[in-house]
This record gives sequence, C-alpha cells and structure tokens, in this order.
Amino acid sequence: MISQLSWKVGGQQGEGIESTGEIFSMAMNRMGYHLYSYRHFSSRIKGGHTNNKIRVSTKPMRAISDDLDILVAFDQETIDLNAHELREGGIVIADAKFNPKLPEGLPSVRLLTVPLTEIADELGTSLMKNMVSIGASSSILGIPVENYRNIVEDMFLRKGEKVVEKNMEAIRRGFDFVNELTGGNLPEFQLEKADGQKQLFMIGNDAIALGAIAGGVRFMPAYPITPASEIMEYLIKKLPKFGGTVIQTEDEIAAITMAIGANYGGVRALTASAGPGLSLMMEAIGLAGITETPVVIVDTQRGGPSTGMPTKQEQSDLNALINGTHGEIPKVVMAPSTVEECFYDTIEALNIAEEYQVPVILATDLTLSLGKQTVTPFDFSKVEIRRGKLLLGQELPEREQNDLFKRYEVTEDGVSPRVVPGQKYGLHHVTGVEHQPSGNPSESPVNRKQQMDKRMRKLDGLVQKFPNPVLFDAPHSEPDVLIVGVNSTGGTIQEAKERLEKEGLKVNHAQIRLIHPFPTEVIKPYVEKATKVITVENNATGQIANLLKLHVGHAEKIESVLKYDGNPFLPKEIYTEVKGLIKHGDYERVSK
Repeated sequence: MISQLSWKVGGQQGEGIESTGEIFSMAMNRMGYHLYSYRHFSSRIKGGHTNNKIRVSTKPMRAISDDLDILVAFDQETIDLNAHELREGGIVIADAKFNPKLPEGLPSVRLLTVPLTEIADELGTSLMKNMVSIGASSSILGIPVENYRNIVEDMFLRKGEKVVEKNMEAIRRGFDFVNELTGGNLPEFQLEKADGQKQLFMIGNDAIALGAIAGGVRFMPAYPITPASEIMEYLIKKLPKFGGTVIQTEDEIAAITMAIGANYGGVRALTASAGPGLSLMMEAIGLAGITETPVVIVDTQRGGPSTGMPTKQEQSDLNALINGTHGEIPKVVMAPSTVEECFYDTIEALNIAEEYQVPVILATDLTLSLGKQTVTPFDFSKVEIRRGKLLLGQELPEREQNDLFKRYEVTEDGVSPRVVPGQKYGLHHVTGVEHQPSGNPSESPVNRKQQMDKRMRKLDGLVQKFPNPVLFDAPHSEPDVLIVGVNSTGGTIQEAKERLEKEGLKVNHAQIRLIHPFPTEVIKPYVEKATKVITVENNATGQIANLLKLHVGHAEKIESVLKYDGNPFLPKEIYTEVKGLIKHGDYERVSK
C-alpha cells in the first residue's frame, strides 16, 4: 500500500474538468485524506487545454507532486502535454472516443481505453463522462462507489432523485468497466487508510473572504479580476447574512475609493484585485496614506506585466507593492504562505490598518489564491478585533465655535485620535493635500516636516509586534545554505530541504511573511550564519533577493532560483537548482 498518490484530469476548458477534480477531491477529503491541488487553465471561458492535478496523502503536505500516478484524459492533447509526468508503472485512463495513443519514449505506462463518452451517452448526456471517469479512477484505487453518494446528493438532489441515481449509475458503470479490464483493483495503487479527521477543503481566496467576515468587514467594493474574483463571489453569498454589502464597481479606481470612504465612515471594508487593478489603485492608496484612513487591499499576484498571463503563477508585484505609490507614506505589505495564514492574516491586516491608520496590502499569489487544499478547521477563539484610536461611540470634549477637532494631531507614536463623520465635536477638514493637525491645508515647511515625521514613525515598532514576520525551520547554527521564499513556495521549499538534508547538506528555511516594513533584524542573524543564501522566486529579477541585499547586505552570498514561465515550482526543481548553486567542493565536503 502507498501513503500518497498524484491524480490528474485534463481536457478542453468547458468539459467539466474542474467539477471532475472537485468530486474526486471531496470524496478523498471526506475519507480523511490530506489534499493539495493545482488547477492549470487558460485565459478564456471555453476551449484550450486545462487540467487539475491533485495530490492525496495520509499526511499533511503543501506542494504539488513531482510526478503523476494516474492521468485521466478527455482528449489526446491531455496525453501529449502531461504524460511525461507519469512515473514508471503509472496509468492513463483515456476516453475511447478519440482513439488514444501514448507518446513514444515513455517509461512503462499502462493505457486503459475506456468508453467514457459512450457510457455517458447511454445514460442520457455526454456531460456525465466526468462521473464515468470518477468511477474508473475509483476502481483502480479500490474506493467503493457508495463513497460518492453523499457528494452526488449534495450536488444534484435539488434536481431530483432521478438525476442523483443517473450520476451514481455513471460512476458505477465506469467502476465496473475498469474493474473487468484490470481484473480487480491494483494493489500498487491502494492508499493506506486515512486518519479520518474532518478537515476543511478550500482555496486561499475563500479563507481570505472568511477571515474578512470574522474580522468585521461589512462592505466590499470590487471589480472582477483573475485570480481575485472568488473573494468577491464568496462575500456576495455570505456577507449579507451578517448585515454587510458587496458592490461590483465599474473599475478598480472606484473600488479602492469606495473602500476608503467606507473606512472613513467607520465601517471595516476591503477590496481585492490583481496586478493590473493594483496599478489603477496606486493614487488612491496614496490618498489613504496622507488622510491616514485605514484600508486593506488584497493583491492576488499573477503573470504580468499589463494583462500578461491572468491565469498563471507569478510573484512579480513585490516592488510595486512597496514602492508603487508616488511620494512617501507608511504602508504595510503582508504575505501569507498557507491557506490557514490567509484566514488569520486577513484579520490581522484589518487590525493593523485601523491601529496604525495606514493602507495594508495582503499579497498572495495565484497558486495560493486558487490552489484547493485540506485545512485544519480555524480556531475562531483566536479572532480579536482591535480598532486602535477610533473614538466611535465616545463623547468628545466640547469645543468652542470654529475650533476644529485635531484629527492629525502630532503624537509620540504617530497615530492620531480618529472620529467618524457626524460625531459631535469631531468636526475637521479632510484633504489629499498637506494639512495642519485640524486638516486645513498648509504648505508651511515646519508643518510639512512635522506631519511627514508623524506619519513615517507610525510603523517604528510594527516588526516587533507582528506575529512571526518570518517563519523559520532553522535547526542548524552554521548551515550550508539558507533557502528563502514567500507565499506559496513554502511547502515546496520544505520538501526540497528534506531531500537536500538526506544528502548531508545542512539546510535552513526562512519564509518571509512581512514584506514591508522589512523584518531586517529578524532575518539578519540567519543570513549571517549561512554559507550561502538562495531565494526561490516566481519572477525574473529576484525581487526578494534584492530586498535582502538592500536591508541585510551580504550580497556576495545571495543567489536566486527563478521561475517565471507561469507554472509553480516543483520540489525536484528547487532541489536540483539549489544543489547546482552550491560549489562542487563544498558539496563534496558536506556529503562525506
């Protein structure tokens, strides 16, 4: 029996590839297995190759597998594009409709030609071929057909019992056909029994949306954009149940300014977008900075520049997130690495925005945003809402006529008392130009310096208060290499680290969670102790490496493993590249 396997289904976009993967995943999740999936899809509504690769394991893991055990192919293109991933002894389940053929030069791979479409047509619609393929896969894995009944009922019972039974029959027919073809289930594909614990199964975007609700968000203005749209779609369904509202705006400029207006009015609000939308928001982010209005922006990074590759992985927005706004404002950039962190960090972002009265950008990437995986149920007892110096509901001291509230009062920590519109004795002026403590415009050099200094010292102590600005797996006091990553690369780096250590290398791992202000003093000792520092990044210029060189120094020991072809890293790629960057002599010394 095996402890993990990798399964992939592929075909043309619009053929039900996503739903096929979803049904298979839900069954495995309800059986208690740990899952990690990645969906490759085209930047169009219908047509173009798409696939869904799902890793199933008896233990938690946070990376795509290097190879593939089972490939379900709805067309020949799926075989041509993906068969190279199959391990020796792997299986292709292919629809007989297209007369499938294996490419030459493959290792020992078994092709099972199954009449997926024909069986589905016999049951009334070719759309059921996805259910037939689920049954075919389950035969190989030894998963009983009845394990799917609850899932099918959840999906189709609203359409009637007859539809449920038709879909169950499709699964059963696929199961029986392959069972007869193979002479019974195959022992080398039998998974060890799972622990049976109930876990969530969700994408990072859903975790962010749920975190927003738990964190007190009651308004979301947003414009649909890949790969951020699921955040808005989740909140459209759920936020009204909590008295909240979602507005689909005409563009991202409207979205960010509405979010700023709502926060100015005392309502927690956020917006979400990707690189192109973030570019449109930059001037308004500066407005939030100078008016000291809290706002949270989620940036789900994707392939750029311009429209770039909307459905592909990249981590190339970091420079824009830090430096995009003209002028100088205090700003926080956070980067969760897991779905769990997406939930908790969204709440923390909302708290930081209000406590420090600054814009906070929560940066993810496409793999983290859309990759569906099992997640330990969230602990809502950890949720804490901190609103800082907001004086909402408090009675303010009486003021003489024409004496305005000092909304931008110069304070020691840089954060001024904050009121909401209409609050008695809280009258003040708000403007995007430089202003006095009352908000009235002022270009006085003395006032300008006071207000700039006040704003810029807000974040002086943030790194020390931030929960785990860098996550470390660093057992070695003098490591041969420190691997540094951000966002979704964390689990992949961890697997590569384990392989490198089996060969005698001493490897530490640092995953940066706070991009700006940069946690210099936190990561500096780990950089100094390492013989070599290697950043793993989905961009072409080594943006994390450049941040390390800028803030920490030691440029001579910092190198990068870069991938910017639109695909996420595989563990073997990091393993191979890191190994190649280590000097041969040093590696020989360590391995002995």
